[in-house]
Amino acid sequence: MSLDSYFKNKKVLVTGHTGFKGSWLITWLKLMGAEVSGISLDPLSSPSHFEVGNMKKSIRDLRIDIRDSVSIEKAILEIKPDFVFHLAAQALVRKSYLNPLETWETNVMGTLNVLEALRKYDSPCSCVIITSDKCYDNVEWIWGYRENDVLGGPDPYSASKGAAELAIKSHIKSFFPKHSSQVRIVSARAGNVIGGGDWSEDRIIPDCVKAWSSNQSVDLRNPNATRPWQHVLEPLSGYLTLAVKLVENPDLHGEPFNFGPLANQNHSVLELVEKMSEYWDLVKWRDISKEKTGPYESGLLKLNCDKALALLKWTAVLGFEETVKLTSEWYKSYYSHPNDILQTTLDQIKHYQSFAKNKGLEWAS
Repeated sequence: MSLDSYFKNKKVLVTGHTGFKGSWLITWLKLMGAEVSGISLDPLSSPSHFEVGNMKKSIRDLRIDIRDSVSIEKAILEIKPDFVFHLAAQALVRKSYLNPLETWETNVMGTLNVLEALRKYDSPCSCVIITSDKCYDNVEWIWGYRENDVLGGPDPYSASKGAAELAIKSHIKSFFPKHSSQVRIVSARAGNVIGGGDWSEDRIIPDCVKAWSSNQSVDLRNPNATRPWQHVLEPLSGYLTLAVKLVENPDLHGEPFNFGPLANQNHSVLELVEKMSEYWDLVKWRDISKEKTGPYESGLLKLNCDKALALLKWTAVLGFEETVKLTSEWYKSYYSHPNDILQTTLDQIKHYQSFAKNKGLEWAS
């Protein structure tokens, strides 16, 4: 199975294409020769990977709010996609405390709008709906969550992602019969993604590079929190592999999948910052955990990815050190030569593909 052969000349729709993960995904799809359309709002950060990479010129760029059901349906039926990757979301936990209603509308009703549009679509299509690792009811146990563990979430963002999973499951069972539906749908759960081009608020890597690039100190709200950090290309390779496997195997229709790093690669926020500091000069940070008064943040979260390994032959490629190295090098490249950043993104995708091929992964063959 080669991803290139599947996506070359295929019509692919990516929602949320102006965001961090979406911009990496459309770049990879264009590299494979896909005909890419995107549905999204304007970029929410400045700078943004989508804009500094001048990606608009190479795709069909539609600026539609995912909550606009009429426009979403019209766009999907006009594009006639072979593949859909639904990433559009309100993706920030802290923002969800400030705007809970917007978070629920975007993450739940936005997902339902995509599903409702696909109900009207009568051609073969593989759809991967991306939710989050935070969709689980996180009781902070030391082992990884499996796909059949209880959904939930203590904050509006996490709860909205758990609710989106319930809506996906219900809609598939109600309207997309397993062995006769032309549209096949799966969900993908990943989180704690890092990599170049993320300038979102209240995320540790953007906080670090924004502070360090202007010779300022970065505040660490929760330095001992442990996360399964993974490079953005890791879940994207999982989403792409899942979409292709869904074409080949109808039994995957309706299944959720986790995508995360190897089980022994959980690291604290402080360990991540210390590793990042090896690639920057004059870095500094401040532990403000004892003075913070912000909303709840989980201390431990892990995913079990055995299902992806067993059914998709997918596993993470990069170790923690390589993940941080690629991330740091991307930002150093941007702050040194911003006009060349799209080439840096392309080079890192090719490097990742080569790394996966050397490890013998099926999707990279």
